[in-house]
Amino acid sequence: MESNHHNDRTTGDHGTGGHRSGHHPTHDDPTPENLTPDNPAGGYPEALAAFVRRVRGPVFLPGDDGYDAERSGFQTAYRHRPAVIVGAEGADDVAAAVDFAAGRGLPVAVQATGHGLSVATDGGLLISTRRMAAVRVDPVAGTARVGAGAVWGQVVEAAARYGLAPLNGSAPGVGVVGYTLGGGVGVLARTFGFAADQVRAVELVTADARRRRVTADSDPELFGALLGGGHGFGVVTEMEFGLLPVARLYGGRLVFGADLVEDALAAYVRWTETLPDELTSSVALIAYPDIPQLPAALRGRHLVQIRIAYTGSVAEGERLVAPLRAVRPRVSDELREMPYAESHTIHQDPSDPHAYLGDNALLSGVDAAALRRVAALTGPAAPVMCVVQLNHLGGALTAAGGAGRRDAVGHRAARFALRLLSPLDAADPAADEETARALHAEALAAVAPWTVGRSVNFLFGGSGEPTDAAAVARGVHEADTHRRLAALRAAHDPAGLFRFHPSALPGPRAGEPVAAAGPAGR
Repeated sequence: MESNHHNDRTTGDHGTGGHRSGHHPTHDDPTPENLTPDNPAGGYPEALAAFVRRVRGPVFLPGDDGYDAERSGFQTAYRHRPAVIVGAEGADDVAAAVDFAAGRGLPVAVQATGHGLSVATDGGLLISTRRMAAVRVDPVAGTARVGAGAVWGQVVEAAARYGLAPLNGSAPGVGVVGYTLGGGVGVLARTFGFAADQVRAVELVTADARRRRVTADSDPELFGALLGGGHGFGVVTEMEFGLLPVARLYGGRLVFGADLVEDALAAYVRWTETLPDELTSSVALIAYPDIPQLPAALRGRHLVQIRIAYTGSVAEGERLVAPLRAVRPRVSDELREMPYAESHTIHQDPSDPHAYLGDNALLSGVDAAALRRVAALTGPAAPVMCVVQLNHLGGALTAAGGAGRRDAVGHRAARFALRLLSPLDAADPAADEETARALHAEALAAVAPWTVGRSVNFLFGGSGEPTDAAAVARGVHEADTHRRLAALRAAHDPAGLFRFHPSALPGPRAGEPVAAAGPAGR
């Protein structure tokens, strides 16, 4: 997949900006053993110049106009600080970048939108895939092929023209590939499973700089590892996945005030015990600060929002939500039939880049007392704002994505996901980070008796790199899957080129058995 845009090949002095494809280091450049942000030529000026000539997309070095914009993403509290950025325009650029990095022992990070950034690089090479954003829908086959930089809003819009829908998440600006490699718990998750379950083929560049197309037939081990454990095996350049015949749904939000927090939470947990798989839902607790930037209706309010997406009829949807409507009074009732293209209105996730820290726990169950404790900790008296969301799992999420298909999605049997997210001070994120981290730890401790692991999709900010990073990584998957993925990574990326993600797991500890990596069914 190639962009139609071709960068100029003009040359210029370091720091002149957006013609980085023409940057030619000189022999006067600094020469440490490896490239760093402070010494971007890093002893390889001729190799760097040759690399710049080899790629179609722009190349940025620290100090260039465009360097900061290119390394920035939706997450503003944490940013990569690479020695070199490649604005890849296609798979050939990605292969060239990996080849250049591997030849010099440089670690490689990848970024499309930056929503899920959890481990930032300081040095090395960053491949920016935002230009690789093509989306092609085949309405006859019921599939979509998307580039590494595509976002879900593009796919939803393209598929809706044919009465089809992808298994997208709640935010239209989130990148398709990173979300899907982590599994992907979306708007219709209980009905159709993880986004990874619909993947038909993955095109990627591995650590040996080879372009590969991987399917369940061509390489079942690597294909299965990419689905749920896919960070750390290479740079995905394109993905093909199935679409579903969903053109409309019944959904929206029921919103309750602070005086009904406990009643609404208890009613929600009871309600989930008897729901059909066709209904996917979550409940959120949000203590809005009293600040002028917010709408007057939200300032200083502590609200409960129950979010619903149901693929059945409106009449049956109305019947199913009746127990929730029995909790009164409601601040608002926004349930309605809607085109699937409007599914993002159910959650109304923020669309502007900001600073945040997020963590989560996958749960085998939960009780009302534990949720009351979480609500009390994260409410208006909390030391930092904390958005709490409890996702109801189960349904189709518990089944693998095909007969005999062995994927790497972790903890499919979990019944709930408890997610915590705290906005951080935009000017000084570090001022709030430790406070937010401590608050999250205390809230997650309240559900520790039911915790079975973590979802890599909901680790945001520095949550991927605490002092117990290895334990965090192991919690993303069951032990046997963890060992299987570690063995495959050791085989496909022995130098640890792709290390900047919490699920790029360390190898098995000394003396630990390594699970067989064959294609046996789940």
